[in-house]
Amino acid sequence: MPEETAGAEILSLGRDFPPVPTPAWEAAIQKDLKGADYEKKLVWRTDEGLAVRPYYRRENLAGLEAQMQPLPGQFPFVRGSGDPWQSREDAAFPANAIRADHLHESGGHAVQELGYALAEGVGRLAALTASMPVEKAARQVEFVYAIGSNYFFEIAKLRAARMLWAQAVAAFGPADLACCRARIHVRTSRFNKSLYDCYTNLLRVTTEAMSGVIGGADTLYIEPFGFSPHLAQGVERVLREESHLDAVADPAGGSYYIEALTDALAAQAWKLFQAVEAEGGYSRALATGSIEKALEETRAARRKAVSSRRRTLVGVNNFPNVNEKTPECEAPLPAADSAFASVRLAEPFERIRRRSTAYAAAAGRYPKVLLLKRGDLKMRMARANFCFNFFGCAGFDIVESEEYAGSDADLIILCSSDPEYTAFAKEVCAAVSVPVLVAGNPKDQIEALKTSGVQGFIHIGSDAVQTLTEWQTRLGVKE
Repeated sequence: MPEETAGAEILSLGRDFPPVPTPAWEAAIQKDLKGADYEKKLVWRTDEGLAVRPYYRRENLAGLEAQMQPLPGQFPFVRGSGDPWQSREDAAFPANAIRADHLHESGGHAVQELGYALAEGVGRLAALTASMPVEKAARQVEFVYAIGSNYFFEIAKLRAARMLWAQAVAAFGPADLACCRARIHVRTSRFNKSLYDCYTNLLRVTTEAMSGVIGGADTLYIEPFGFSPHLAQGVERVLREESHLDAVADPAGGSYYIEALTDALAAQAWKLFQAVEAEGGYSRALATGSIEKALEETRAARRKAVSSRRRTLVGVNNFPNVNEKTPECEAPLPAADSAFASVRLAEPFERIRRRSTAYAAAAGRYPKVLLLKRGDLKMRMARANFCFNFFGCAGFDIVESEEYAGSDADLIILCSSDPEYTAFAKEVCAAVSVPVLVAGNPKDQIEALKTSGVQGFIHIGSDAVQTLTEWQTRLGVKE
């Protein structure tokens, strides 16, 4: 180390980088917002009903920690003994494991997965303790969780699962608190996978596997959905051999954001668990259909988010591979032992694309859309790109041009700026015999444009599944 120069000023982190109080951060944020609504711009409302803040500090954990305290001297997030996760080559999980992954594949959100799995686990534990000590009984209860692409939430979900199980087992009064550690098997999700652009699934399982091992999986199964088992093994080997994620027992520990998510998910899941217990326990709630009803509501909301494109599935409802007309893979068979319906978010779009393919097989061509661009460069390019992605999700052939004469398109979409649409629509609608749509939602001109012959509008508020299905029908693409 070189000698210090006489009189040189030594950097002091404490002096030169003093802590910034929260009010100062908030003032800086309000200045940047320039009057915009803080809650609407920066606070994320999740499927679970949580409000995720734009940043977290130690003070944000104080209230949450009071709701769900870890057991003294215990480390419920550690992978059992602290050993690295074990690899699985198939989904042959223990036959008596609590299958929280079935809740996930039926559309359940993280709180439902945690709360219902905990309720089933407690019911199982109570039955076992009738014939054996709680320490032995607790070790016979294992869990299987599926991991989706909501990266940080999935990490927090597994950590919350350990916290919840530790609290539940401790209530049975075991003499050895080591039995409070949960054994968790993890597999990648099917819920967000697609038959089209299937190599995107490989990217999805990479982040899912990272969430699983960072969250503390005891075992990990990466399901090859549309790609080879060798690539699935390669993902795990990269995480282990190159990223060294097996070298730390709780990599997420200490992150204010993930700690806050962990505690928030655990607190909400505990409330759901208590509600199930008040109903008479997991078996009773399953028999009455209250669990399926709750899952159905969540599933419908998630499907709507994808259908309206508020949630993006790459290659499915946005950024499609328009050159891929038929899928390159098949969906794995759903779990035969699940008490709940297994679904995938991509299925409505896959049905639309199969419908287009069947039409092409009979007609010898796919429906063709002409994106007719004119006028303001910025607006026409932005709207043409939007419509390209929108109708590309149906498997249509799409061409872009500034001319319509001689076109054999089945549908024309005008791509321009609002002020230019009135004259543009009058010209085109009078000259062509195919339906004409407008890209955008020019509210002040809608009636005038309809009078000119415009038959619809494509914009950010359009429901993709509904709109694409409607135009398939109107263009003669039979189901």
